[in-house]
Amino acid sequence: MIVENGPGPARPLRYGWGPSGRRLAEQGRWEELLQRFRLARALGDPLSGPLGHLVAYGAPAALAARLFDPDGGPGAPATAADHDAGPLWEVLATRHPRPVLDALPLPPAIHRLAAHTRALLGEDPGDGAPDGGAPDRGGVPYRLQPWEDGGWERDTRVREYLPGGGARRALHLAPPTREGLAVLELPNPGGRLTGIAATRALAALSDWTTAVCVRGRAADAVAQLAAGPEVTGGHLPFAALYPALVHLASARPDRGAAQGRLAVWQLLAAIDGTPAPDRTAADALVARLRCLTWTEPADDLRHLHLALEDPATGLAWALSGTTPEPA
Repeated sequence: MIVENGPGPARPLRYGWGPSGRRLAEQGRWEELLQRFRLARALGDPLSGPLGHLVAYGAPAALAARLFDPDGGPGAPATAADHDAGPLWEVLATRHPRPVLDALPLPPAIHRLAAHTRALLGEDPGDGAPDGGAPDRGGVPYRLQPWEDGGWERDTRVREYLPGGGARRALHLAPPTREGLAVLELPNPGGRLTGIAATRALAALSDWTTAVCVRGRAADAVAQLAAGPEVTGGHLPFAALYPALVHLASARPDRGAAQGRLAVWQLLAAIDGTPAPDRTAADALVARLRCLTWTEPADDLRHLHLALEDPATGLAWALSGTTPEPA
C-alpha cells in the first residue's frame, strides 16, 4: 500500500484563531468546520482541502453534502477537482451506501461519480436505484461488467481514506509479477499511425506514459517503445490489465477511481470506433482484444508497459512509462 498525504501534524488556518480542524471534527462541530472550509476555499487557502476531507469523512451525510452546495457563497462550493489526499466527493462516496448518496442534493456530476465509486466498491445498484440499473448519461453502466470485477480485490479499488487526513492506496501494475513471462523477440519497428482518437484517449490516461499506434500486431506496437529488440513479456486477458489502467487514470490526488473507470470506458469506445461507451460493444471488444505486457530493466515503483491489439481493425496500441515517483 502507498500512503498519500499522510495525516501529519494538525495545521492551523492562516487566519484567525480557534481550535484546529481536527479538534472540531473530534468534537462533532461540523457546522463550524463547514464554515471554515467555505471561508478557506473562498480565500484560495490550500487548507480548504484538509478541512473538506474532515467534513466529507466524518460529518453526517446531509451536512457533508453541503460542501458542494452553491448557496454557500461565492467561491465556496467544492467541485469535482477539490481534494486533499483524494477528491472530496470520493471521500464522501466511500463513507455512505448508494441509497444515502442518491437522496442527497448533490450536483449531477458529483452524483454520477459517487454512484460509480459505489459500483467499484462492489455495491450493486439493483432495481431500487433511481436509474433502475441503467447506464449513466454517458453510456457507462453503474453495474460492473464481469471483466471489470474479477481482476482485483474490492478493498483495493478505491483509496482507503483516513479520518484525520491522508489515504492508503494499493499499487496496481501490469504485469504484477514476472511469473509466466518469457523472453520475446520483437520485430523491427515500423511506422507509427497518427491522428487516431484511441491513441489520444490512451495518452490522456497519464502524464508519465507514452502511447503509440501501429498497423499490425501487439508485438509491432511494443517494438516502438521497448528498450531493446527483446523483452520479457507475455499475454494476458484484458481483465488482468483493467485494474492497472483504472489506477493509472486516477493516480493524481485530484482524480478518483470512478474517473479512472470512466476514462477506460472512453478508451474502449475510441478503440471500437463508437461515438460513446456501450456495454454490448465493450464486452465484444474486450473479448477479442489481444493484450501483451512486458517489463523493462529500469522499472521502478511506478511502471506500466502494455499493448492492445484489435484483430478486427488490424490496429495495435502500446503504452509505456516508468517513474520512481509515488502514485
